[in-house]
Amino acid sequence: MTRTIEQLKTIQPVVIKQLQTIIEKNRTAHAYIFDGEQGTGKREVAHFFAKLLLCDNIIHNVPCETCRQCIRIESGNHPNVVEIMPDGAFIKIEQVRELLAEMKKKGMEEGRKIYILHDADRLNVGAANTLLKYLEEPDGVVTAILVTAQLQSILPTIRSRCQHIKFQKMPRAVLIEKLLAAGVTQSMASTVSMVTNELETAIALSQDEQFASARKTVLKLVEAVQKNVHEALLIVHEDWLPSFKEKSDMEQALDLLLFAYRDIVAYKANPDAAFTYPDLLPLLREVSLQTTYEQLSNQLQAILHTRSNLQRNMNRALMMEQLMLNLQEG
Repeated sequence: MTRTIEQLKTIQPVVIKQLQTIIEKNRTAHAYIFDGEQGTGKREVAHFFAKLLLCDNIIHNVPCETCRQCIRIESGNHPNVVEIMPDGAFIKIEQVRELLAEMKKKGMEEGRKIYILHDADRLNVGAANTLLKYLEEPDGVVTAILVTAQLQSILPTIRSRCQHIKFQKMPRAVLIEKLLAAGVTQSMASTVSMVTNELETAIALSQDEQFASARKTVLKLVEAVQKNVHEALLIVHEDWLPSFKEKSDMEQALDLLLFAYRDIVAYKANPDAAFTYPDLLPLLREVSLQTTYEQLSNQLQAILHTRSNLQRNMNRALMMEQLMLNLQEG
């Protein structure tokens, strides 16, 4: 579903304002990179910008959505707006050559021509070099929009010839609101919105039984640590280690554990804060009253240190046992 301009303003207020100022001051560059994570609205903002550039009746710096130009862009049928997607793993040199040939066709309408390259980080070497030549010597009134979630994978020589538009992550409150609308529970929405900023991934995660089980194991461990170290060690050996055999699973579990201790810090500072585990509030309240900021800082550092040790392939059982002792001591 296409987002409205009001929704785009909510998700990317700075970007929308940047693009509106570009049009208002008539400072359109010949190439832009739209850089941001998945789910930050880059594709829809690219279409919004194309409409701003071609709309016949801009009202208050917003495309009218009703003129012939806007309607054709929305339907994907505007002859002066060409979009390229990767063909398999890459955007290939033939695709870029066809694109540039299309840009030079006499049959296209008068006025600005716009091409949008989605996943521009997936240009293969030949395609990137061909595009670079065109960026160095653009032919006519042309605007390129390169859309990417992996800016570092684009050739530095291409990056240097484009104006960089940085997309911020979707505000967590907006993501939670969308997850609730999709039927995800408040507690699960609060957790998955800390793990990913991408709506579809968050919904999939919320429905993943393995993730739900991991979440449960982490919270079980947090409760056990507050009771005594022996119970915590029992859960490590009976639940934690058998559940998180892969390094990636262990990394995610340690992240979830870190979020729980951050929740305790957040509750101590502001009981009305937005938590990762709102269903754990009674425990957060209890622990925050019994623990100093210094102890919580030591516990957070212990978890981060354990996560770092995980990359060194240390014995995981010993590593987790040491963590339980450190968490107990604070």
